Amino acid sequence: MKKTTSASALILALTLALSACSNSGENSSGAAAPAEITTTAASTAEATTTTAAETTAAETATDAETAKQEEPEENYDGQLVFDHSMELKYAKCFSVDYYKGGYKVAKLVDDTTMLIVPEGMSVPADKPDNAIVLQQPVNNILVSSTPVTSLINAIGALDAISLTTYDADSWYIDDVKQAILDGKLTYIGDYKEPDYEQITAAGTTFSFFSTMLTDDVKEQLSNIGVEVALDQSAQEDHPLARVEWAKLYGAIFNLEEKAEEVFNVQDKYVEELSKLEDTGKSVVMFYITSKGVLYARNADDYMAKMIDLAGGQYALADVGVGETGTAKMELEAFYDKAKDADYIIYIWSMGGKPENMEAFLERAAILADMKAVQEGNVWCTTPDYFQIQNTIGSMINDIHLMLEADESTDELTYLFRLKS
Repeated sequence: MKKTTSASALILALTLALSACSNSGENSSGAAAPAEITTTAASTAEATTTTAAETTAAETATDAETAKQEEPEENYDGQLVFDHSMELKYAKCFSVDYYKGGYKVAKLVDDTTMLIVPEGMSVPADKPDNAIVLQQPVNNILVSSTPVTSLINAIGALDAISLTTYDADSWYIDDVKQAILDGKLTYIGDYKEPDYEQITAAGTTFSFFSTMLTDDVKEQLSNIGVEVALDQSAQEDHPLARVEWAKLYGAIFNLEEKAEEVFNVQDKYVEELSKLEDTGKSVVMFYITSKGVLYARNADDYMAKMIDLAGGQYALADVGVGETGTAKMELEAFYDKAKDADYIIYIWSMGGKPENMEAFLERAAILADMKAVQEGNVWCTTPDYFQIQNTIGSMINDIHLMLEADESTDELTYLFRLKS
């Protein structure tokens, strides 16, 4: 009797346990629900909570940004509030300061100041004294300088120039020549005697001239209401500083990014050349006029420095020290200093434009005994050499290529070899 009772109790306990397990595994409809469904539900709840939090944060950020955009910007019209200055790598003869609202103040080494006023903005009452006011968009200007024109053309602002003092036949820049032929650019006579009536009729009020501008022409231009700024790039120490003047024109025409690009391309040439060892080869650069007068580049002229940057050595290192431009030399004195130079770079456009070695030696028979002549290393500059200031880095690279060229190379982009 006692064993029967224990068995019955055991059966009852097992039945109750099975029933409890069965009830805990049913869903609301009475069907069994796998354990993983419970887990997924928990994860979904957590994800929903996270998404809601992220949405709230995103909405808050959006609302803040919208509120910021809706805040009225401070009005700088008629005010000069300094912001920053233009960064320059080589140029020392100009500067550009930027002001709030788009105003710019450009200064040249000769104390010329230009206030560049954004389109739709008024001229500040506290503008710099004697500043030339250039209201953007700046257009219909006179440019009497081929290097300046080349830089303005390079940054894509040629259309801003309407008048020039060089006729179509004088230009080696295709875009400029075509603009004259198409009537978009008007030749107004030589820079020494420009046609003032044409300038007045064109309505031009601003001009860029080279430093060769004479006082009487400047006075006449002032009398007809034309402001004058003189390009000072020829005063720069470093050859690439001349290219960097593109940044000044970039500021005037709101083309800073393009000007930076033009400069960087040329600077890259010199950076790459600086990684190479010097060639040890000497170079002299000169020309002889139709009257037989010889002019050699001074030791501190930018063209002599271009030779140094190209990996060469300027053969007249003691001529015109501290000076730019050229030095007039007697033929015998020149020969004594330059006879052993490895290379000659002859300034073709100024030196009678010889077509071959025979024509070159007609300028002065003494040149025949120079080492460079004997070895066939007389090279000439191309006709556009002095017009395209925007490619000076490429010109320096050409000089390096000349120093490394073998006898099979007769022509580079800006230099060509004189042959018999």
